Parts: sequence; C-alpha cells; structure tokens
Amino acid sequence: MARLALLSVSNKTGLIDLARSLVEEFGFDLISSGGTAKAIIEAGLPVTKVADYTGSPEILGGRVKTLHPRIHGGILARRDVPEDLTDLANNQIRPIDLVVVNLYPFEETIARTDVTLAAAVEQIDIGGPAMLRAASKNFAHLTVLCDPAQYHDYLQQLRENKGEVSLEFRTNCALKGFLHTSSYDQAIASYLSQQQKTESTPEQFTLSGKQLQALRYGENPHQSAGWYETANTTTGWAAATKLQGKELSYNNLVDLEAARRIISEFPDTPAAAILKHTNPCGVALGSNLNEAYQKAFNADATSAFGGIVALNGTIDADTARELTKTFLECVVAPSCDEEALSILGAKSKVRILILPDLSSGPKETVKAIAGGFLVQAADDMIADTSQWKIVSDRQPTQTELEELLFAWKVCKHVKSNAIVVSSDRTTLGVGAGQMNRVGSVKIALEQAGEKAKGAILASDGFFPFDDSVIISAQKGISAIVQPGGSLRDADSIKAANELGLVMVFTGMRHFLH
Repeated sequence: MARLALLSVSNKTGLIDLARSLVEEFGFDLISSGGTAKAIIEAGLPVTKVADYTGSPEILGGRVKTLHPRIHGGILARRDVPEDLTDLANNQIRPIDLVVVNLYPFEETIARTDVTLAAAVEQIDIGGPAMLRAASKNFAHLTVLCDPAQYHDYLQQLRENKGEVSLEFRTNCALKGFLHTSSYDQAIASYLSQQQKTESTPEQFTLSGKQLQALRYGENPHQSAGWYETANTTTGWAAATKLQGKELSYNNLVDLEAARRIISEFPDTPAAAILKHTNPCGVALGSNLNEAYQKAFNADATSAFGGIVALNGTIDADTARELTKTFLECVVAPSCDEEALSILGAKSKVRILILPDLSSGPKETVKAIAGGFLVQAADDMIADTSQWKIVSDRQPTQTELEELLFAWKVCKHVKSNAIVVSSDRTTLGVGAGQMNRVGSVKIALEQAGEKAKGAILASDGFFPFDDSVIISAQKGISAIVQPGGSLRDADSIKAANELGLVMVFTGMRHFLH
C-alpha cells in the first residue's frame, strides 16, 4: 500500500512542489483539509479531503475537521507495537508517514493595529497544534514538517536513502515541531495577558523566539550568541532594512536598541544621538537633521569615533556628508534618500539601517539571573513638566524649562548614577555608571568645561547631600532637575537658593542598570 501524507497548512509556500514530488516521485497518497485540499486539486494533483477520509464532515464552521481517531490514530500508532497495528486494522485506519502542518497566522493577525479580540481568537489554531504535537511525539515512526524551509531537506532525505528518512532527521523535525507549538502558545498567552490591562506582573511569564541570525559572537569573542525574534511583527529590529555595511554584531544590536530608545524621546524636532557602549556621548536637537547631528558630534567628538548614530528623520545629502567624515559603526534612521545613500557608499563598511518606526519598543525588560530571570515594565513614562515641582525661590524661564526637559529626557537613558549637562538642546557633559553621584557630577562638569556656565544639569536620582549642588554652582550651572525624595532635600534646596540656582523636582527617578 502507498504511504500516506497529511498536508494541512496555512502558509502554502512550497506546498504544490512538495505535493507533486510526494505523488509523482515517491508514490504517496495525500489527504488534506480546507484550503490546502483546494490548492492541491487546483494544481491537478490527486488528494482525498479529510472529511471524505474520516467519514465525518467539517463542523462548526471548520473549527472541527482533523480532530478524529482516523487522523490521530494514524499519526500516533507505533509501528513496532502489535496491539497498535491491530487497532488500526480493526478501525480501518491507515498509518500516516508524513505530517505537514503549519498554523493559523495568529501573530500576524495580532500585529494589525485594527485587530479585535474576537478576530484574534478566531486565529487560535486547535487541530494544527494537536497534529503537530502528536506527530512530534511519534517521531520514531513518522516525519513532521512545520516550516516550508524543511521541504527540500525532507525530499533530499527520501532521494538519498531509498525513500527512507533518518531517525536523526525525524528527531530534529520533532524538536522543531515542539518549539513551534510552544512559541505559538506563548504568543497567545502573552496577547491574552495584555488584554487584561493589569499593572501587576503576570503569575507566569514565558519567553520564546525564532532565531533570525547566528551572531559571530557575543560581547566578547569567547561568548556564543544568536539574534532571536520574539514575535512576527512589522516593527522592531527584524523589520529594519540594512542598506549597506557588515553583518550586525551582538554589541551593535545592544547599542542600536539603546540609541532607538533615546531618539524616540524626540519625535517632533530634528534630533541626533551618538552612543558608545549604550551611553550617549552626544545628543542634540536642531533646526534640521544635519545641524542636530553636527551639534551631537561636536558635543564629544573624541567619543563619537566608532559610535552608533540614531537620527529621527530622513538622511539627506548634507547629513550624509557629515556622517562620512568620521568612523562610525552603525547609523539608523527612518529613511534615507538616494543621494545620501550614494554619498554614504564611500564608507561601505558602515552599517546603514532603515527602521521606519523608531518609537515601538518592548513593553517589558527581561534580565537573567542565576536560577531564573527578572521582568519589569519598560520605563516608557512620558515626562510631563506640569507635574514637576519648582522647589527653589528662583523660577525657571521658559527657555530654561525646555532645556531642563531636554536634559531630563537624555538623563533617563544614561547608566546610573547618571548626570547630564546641557545647553542649547545639546549635551555638553555626561557622567555615567559611577559608584557615587558626586563622581558623575564631576565627570559631566569636567567634560562640559567652560560651557557649563549658564547650562542645565539633570540627575536621574536625588541628591543625598548638597555637595553636588555646590559643585554645580561653582562651575556655573544655572538650573538643576532631579527627582527629589532624599531625607536631606531641604539641604539641597537651601544651597540652590543661596547660590541663585533653579531647582526642579520631577517626583520620578530613572535608574538604568
């Protein structure tokens, strides 16, 4: 008797070529359901509809069609167990040698901005995962394929092994089947959790992803690494287009994500950010993109060498010429015009990425620790100056308030203890990752130099003592923004008043570890 293959796929890429080879080259009989059977019939190939094979019509609008003993008995039967073979014979069930199944496009559906809960629920596959799990469990006796990319290798197995498939290949396919259903279930659970709109963390948190690329190494050459996509969406770095340059590295991607987070703070004004090791060395706003980039570069030209650049507008020819004047690792922007791309071609090793949506990021951050991991909501709170409290006698001018807001937005993305000095919507000095806040203050002020006179200073956490205020005033700082909340806030406020500084409390800190 001919071998039997069950084909039931949502993604029909490669379906007809596979079906034709199974029938014409290897003599398989085919059974299929719904749209898969329709496509095979239209291709002129013989196929038996599942309903005809089982003797049970599809019911509930197609919700029930493959959930039948003649299907699952054929999949789960162990060919080396006589009792299983007897059950097949007594129930007129044929053993199934190949199961080709991929699932309803749930992730693609929920990626649409207009999707309703009801529409999403209808894309939760039931029969597909059941068949995948059953076939994956019984890999000792059959093959399961859940990805069109596997079709070629499967056919090669048949051709090279006289119509047989190796146990190693079947085992690998089974693993992929279980990973596929696990990822699918995780996407459903994650989506439904988001519909609850609760502020608390879920009782269970799962994370799965599909490898997009094996990276050369991680942070260092002795560390292996891979790049995984957690969902099939139209946003995120997997949706970016690389126009030129070498392959992205682990460190590139980490830095690019940090750059994306900073630049997303400034959606309405031309902005540029230059980063090294996830910390900004220059961030600036300008009347146009070229001006913003030049200001950001000149904020710390030494550190900008080999940096990561994020721009919030279309790269034009003038900006491109400036970008080619120094060595850069990566540049990301929402778009790039043709003339600019031609100019950037002179630096062919620089990675130029186009990411149309720079604002969409993860809703949670995850960090691994021994024996588990930590999950927290993303720090995506939008700064609202109407909620700030001016605690000094001197009130800020409108210009100072706007500068305070700029410095505060940048400071949020600097490793704690974080200090940012700015003027004219341009960073002048950045103190990052120091073990004490005074150390960060001194670094930022030293970097700013004489430009600190009349400038703004932002701190991601409160000042526990008045020493930072005094040092800032000595260097010419005119206004300070900080969260407040120290037991000794009164000392800092008193120092600000005595020294003629503006001091603003935001009521919110932005530690970044």
